[in-house]
Amino acid sequence: MNDDSKYIEIHGVEQAFKTPKGRFVALRDVNLNVAKGEFITLIGHSGCGKSTLLNLIAGLTVPTQGSLLCANKEITGPGPERAVVFQNHSLLPWLTCFENVYLAVERVFAATENKAQLRARTDAALALVGLTPAAQRRPGEISGGMKQRVGIARALSMEPKVLLMDEPFGALDALTRAKLQDELLAIVQKTHSTVVMVTHDVDEAVLLSDRIVMLTNGPAATIGDVLPVNIPRPRNRVELAEDPAYVHARKAVIDFLYTRQAHVEKAAA
Repeated sequence: MNDDSKYIEIHGVEQAFKTPKGRFVALRDVNLNVAKGEFITLIGHSGCGKSTLLNLIAGLTVPTQGSLLCANKEITGPGPERAVVFQNHSLLPWLTCFENVYLAVERVFAATENKAQLRARTDAALALVGLTPAAQRRPGEISGGMKQRVGIARALSMEPKVLLMDEPFGALDALTRAKLQDELLAIVQKTHSTVVMVTHDVDEAVLLSDRIVMLTNGPAATIGDVLPVNIPRPRNRVELAEDPAYVHARKAVIDFLYTRQAHVEKAAA
């Protein structure tokens, strides 16, 4: 019987890498449970292992110690139930937006569905991110924000149980970023996806999250604190600007990052 409060389980995870200078421990003693339908953000200074932890959940790397489970099954490699959206959209430039999404749909559903059903899935995913009018354009013909929407559509088209996002809006201008954050809020509200997202942006973390997982400085980073964001959904960024709960959560994250985990680069200055 599945426990929805422990949809993703991370037990005693360590991740180390061999380097010319010896063994480098990126993460140590990481323990975390993520509930089904929960939106978690991972935040911390550069080099604290946020992307490393996301890659472990994605199954792109295997931990040196410990274990990771999704829906009671050990994560031993990538799988369609865990879709990843990277900062770099990774679209194939010679294919249209439709074709880029269709490739993912075909890979997951071709064995059980006909071509009309696969096309319908692709159309639905593009519609979900507002890209139906751009379906036949190639990546070189659309903006950076639209490329990221294609990446999100491609991930959602596989109907993943878990959506993993590695700073998906990090390379975008502030206005485009805000628009896509709002769209992501609406999409998650609709799909009830379980989301784990890496971000450097405190406001983004507070706006989107149910809980914010704050990592200590690397090397040998671990979870320093977990902050519940007790703000009802749906959320409106304008209304939240002066909301006491929003202000409190934002201050708590800033205090962790800049007081309790003063940036390691200070030591080198």
